[in-house]
Amino acid sequence: MTARTRPTAVTRAEYCVIACAEVWRDAGEVLASPMGTVPALGARLARLTFSPDLLLTDGEALLVGGEPAAGAPPAVTEGWLPYRRHLALVATGRRHVMMGASQIDRYGNQNISCIGDWARPSRQLLGVRGAPVNTLNHPTSYWVPKHSPRTFVERVDMVCGVGYDRAAAAGPSATRFHRVAEVVSDLGVFDFETPDRTLRVRSLHPGVQLEDVCAATGFTLHVPDGEVPHTREPTAEELRLLREVVDPGGLRDREVPPCGP
Repeated sequence: MTARTRPTAVTRAEYCVIACAEVWRDAGEVLASPMGTVPALGARLARLTFSPDLLLTDGEALLVGGEPAAGAPPAVTEGWLPYRRHLALVATGRRHVMMGASQIDRYGNQNISCIGDWARPSRQLLGVRGAPVNTLNHPTSYWVPKHSPRTFVERVDMVCGVGYDRAAAAGPSATRFHRVAEVVSDLGVFDFETPDRTLRVRSLHPGVQLEDVCAATGFTLHVPDGEVPHTREPTAEELRLLREVVDPGGLRDREVPPCGP
């Protein structure tokens, strides 16, 4: 589908991209590490608009510029970022990663390792990877393309990314740089800005009802008083950049299929 024939109405996927981009608003010169199509598009859109100093990589060992379209090679190479230098950014807090989550609980504990008992899991997943170091050393957010009780659970089967309750229990060495910033799903945006640091509804994507989100969550969400706001509308320029520059092939719709906002 060409840009000329695309619908002008904002799709659910486009609201998700905007919500992910907002994770890096005014982030300054930090490394963005988006995992997933929609977060990657969000990071590129953020750099093209309100976070021009954001650092992006090719996913291997180069810092890139030019904000290439999804799936295209980088237009500009800005620097070299081998693994050891990447780890230095991680350890010193100069990175904001947006990871996926096979499971996440009310305190932000995340699981990407296994489903079921650790000694004999029913499903083997990615493994712990760098999730503990990420969550204890620099800001971490999560992207969940399908919001359901299977992902938003009362208790994760294994802790990979560290949530607020476990960081607090571990003491100052764990909480000093710990920050789980936001969770973005195909239904809305969530944070932990509550007295007990549990998941709160920040905004719902247009067309999503609060009762649908609550039914798709395996624990009680914190809901602010009054009307829950909608995720913000993208500007005309943001839509143009997303549709014509960042993702002309419409890869966003593969991760979040059109459903009508």
